[in-house]
Amino acid sequence: MDSQPLRRRRALVLPLGLALTASLAVLPGVSSALAQDSSDSKSGEKLSYVVNTGTDAATLKRVQKAVTEADGSVVTTHKKIGVIVAHSANPEFGETLRAVDGVDSAGATRTAPLASSARTDVGKPEYIKDPKAMAAKLAEKNGPTVREGAAAGKTEPLESLQWDIPAIKADKAHRVSQGSDKVTVAVIDTGVDDTHPDLKPNFAAGQSANCVGGTPDTSPGAWRPYEEGGSYHGTHVAGTVAAPRNDVGIAGVAPGAQVASIKVSEQGSSLFYAEAVVCAFAFAAEKGVEVTNNSYYVDPWLYNCPDQADQAAIAEAVGRAAEYAEDKGVLNVASAGNSSHDLAADEIVDDTSPNDSTPAERTIDPAECLDVPAQLPGVVTVSATGADPLKSYYSNYGEGVIDVAAPGGDKYQVPGGDAKNGGILSTMPDGDYAYLQGTSMAAPHVSGVAALVKSKHPKATPQEIQWRLKAWSDNPGCPTEPYDPDGDGDVDAECAGHDKVNSFYGYGIVDALDAVRK
Repeated sequence: MDSQPLRRRRALVLPLGLALTASLAVLPGVSSALAQDSSDSKSGEKLSYVVNTGTDAATLKRVQKAVTEADGSVVTTHKKIGVIVAHSANPEFGETLRAVDGVDSAGATRTAPLASSARTDVGKPEYIKDPKAMAAKLAEKNGPTVREGAAAGKTEPLESLQWDIPAIKADKAHRVSQGSDKVTVAVIDTGVDDTHPDLKPNFAAGQSANCVGGTPDTSPGAWRPYEEGGSYHGTHVAGTVAAPRNDVGIAGVAPGAQVASIKVSEQGSSLFYAEAVVCAFAFAAEKGVEVTNNSYYVDPWLYNCPDQADQAAIAEAVGRAAEYAEDKGVLNVASAGNSSHDLAADEIVDDTSPNDSTPAERTIDPAECLDVPAQLPGVVTVSATGADPLKSYYSNYGEGVIDVAAPGGDKYQVPGGDAKNGGILSTMPDGDYAYLQGTSMAAPHVSGVAALVKSKHPKATPQEIQWRLKAWSDNPGCPTEPYDPDGDGDVDAECAGHDKVNSFYGYGIVDALDAVRK
């Protein structure tokens, strides 16, 4: 996630360099007759598979038996959505299972052997070297700033560096309401450091788990990031969602809400595979989570095409899980991605997939080959903006694809005042703070506003919350000048639509103040 545009997954975290959303509904051509991907397991290489079946007991039992007979082992079975996770080193496993009566689709979730991520952040994080010293310097310069209303008291020590908070009127919203501790946003990501002093007060351990491998591990601390490998992404996302107003560091968008961690990234690679993401959506649904934040795309395919058996199975499995969560009252929010792709274009060149082995260039139709989970049905797809506000240079866009926009940061859009960094400042493991940029940073702003909406309207359904997010957003409209963020004279994207709804911002940039007063 550092030097490469981390899949859409981590909602594009452009660590001040750079830092994933659509719905599945019915995928054309998803059936057992689809041709198998060329990335099938080689003899002796154990891969993980998803097998999508009916949910009746007889079908599940028959398919589980077929898994064993095909030299596979069942890792877990999500009975309510008919998704079986299996392991096998049989190179014919996927093809064999697709021929089994009752199997809708089946395929490998990876192209590399087991134990070999995709986030939506860009670049490397820019740390604040000494947060306490920085806070003291800001206090000496600005003096105590007092808030009024429900959030009466001083502003947070590093809040003047958070240009993104006033950009969506979250500072004003907190004078009315900071959100409810009965509302939880689950960060499906690389794990969250719940020992951070700016996260610990609002952390929901009872709704947290490690879903790597496909089964939830709820042992204490299993949800935390790996100590090695730069697994800071989830912690940064969590701070933006719900860092409390506790006079410690920063303020989250919904500082009164709870935040949970569902870890899905593989150790060493930080890849987000389908079996882990399916587990995460199911776990969130069963634990009563209200919102999930998805700043990533499901590896190893940036886009999952219905005419490729493995990719079709991945999209169907994750789509079933996301729909199950939504049916249980969960609103799913995802980053749009950092590839500067027009997701409504006739075709897109993808030269990054599969990202766990050897990528090969291919041309895909984004109307059929989906960025998962961003383009799954019912998911709120979020593009990123900078301080101006203007679409961030890296952010994906697309008419009819983007639902709303939010601050994700942009190195070309430098804010004034104390915040002279175009990235998003948030929490990092071990008590640190750093700037990052990417659609990965934009999605948690929307998740936070969604938490504020749910707090104000506790009976609102996911569909109603999404409607409110759109209705209350503020749309800058398409730029009046050619879109050339780096100033090199080349037009980098064309905005389509009108002042109310367009390809850059969807319905607009989310408004936290309206979320708590309407």
